[in-house]
Amino acid sequence: MTTAVPSAALATIQPVFTDVERVALAGFLAGYRGLTRNAYALDLRQFTTWCHARSLALFAVRRADIEGFARDLEERGRARATVTRRLSTIAGFYKYAVEEELLAASPAAHVRRPRVDYESHAVALDRNEVGALLVAAGLGPPAEHALISLLALNGLRVCEATGTDIDHFGLERGHRTLTITRKGGKVVTIPLAPRTARAIDLAVGERADGPVFLAADGRRLDRHSAGRIVRKTARRAGIGKAVTPHTLRHAFITAAQDAGVPLRDVQESASHADPRTTMRYYRARSSLDRHATYIVAAYVAGAAR
Repeated sequence: MTTAVPSAALATIQPVFTDVERVALAGFLAGYRGLTRNAYALDLRQFTTWCHARSLALFAVRRADIEGFARDLEERGRARATVTRRLSTIAGFYKYAVEEELLAASPAAHVRRPRVDYESHAVALDRNEVGALLVAAGLGPPAEHALISLLALNGLRVCEATGTDIDHFGLERGHRTLTITRKGGKVVTIPLAPRTARAIDLAVGERADGPVFLAADGRRLDRHSAGRIVRKTARRAGIGKAVTPHTLRHAFITAAQDAGVPLRDVQESASHADPRTTMRYYRARSSLDRHATYIVAAYVAGAAR
């Protein structure tokens, strides 16, 4: 059985790659950009560090070694979705190496992956709490109001919100719009609610370019500072839950489905590749009040007279 290495010790280990391994790593990551590239780089960094700590060359690992890495992640409390994503990245890397004829066969081809729980366990906000949060944000600085509005009314990821620049905003067929780069590098244009557009106008003021959201030192607001703004606003709104930027994205998706927006449209708004990911956020889908039996009964009522 493989002996676990403490995470503190892993942080000090620097993997050494052969030339062909280095080419494979660089080539695989070159196919991605932005947040996706950063996530894949982190996954591979953790896996290669784990291998190096056990004197395993990257192109000499076996299926059992990769599954051992997964078990080690589970023992350290990583969520199933996280373990599955890391294994997916590893499998993608080895598949790339095989396709480029840098490796004869992929050791990850038949690795068993944990079954993902498609039920979200994130903190949820109801309609009244989201309303109270927006009211509290509206009583604060315009930039904070704009940030909360983008997260809660557009469901943006925190990096998408903090990454917005003034020249990303526009006007299209009467709609105030924002162009953002989604996870995976997809560029989309989304509409803004009137209150969001007004808050952004006040936050930008007379500035003509640069980031919309600025930190106290004049640099772009980062995700950690954005998280502090969200927590502070939640406290002002009297919400005792642990609210994060992702909580507001969660609230947007749930509110959209509660309001009757079709699943496909909610999936598109949230930029989810898989509709099951969108459904994870929807806690009310088992509500008896919304059960299909009532809709069906009303639909056939005329024919049953």
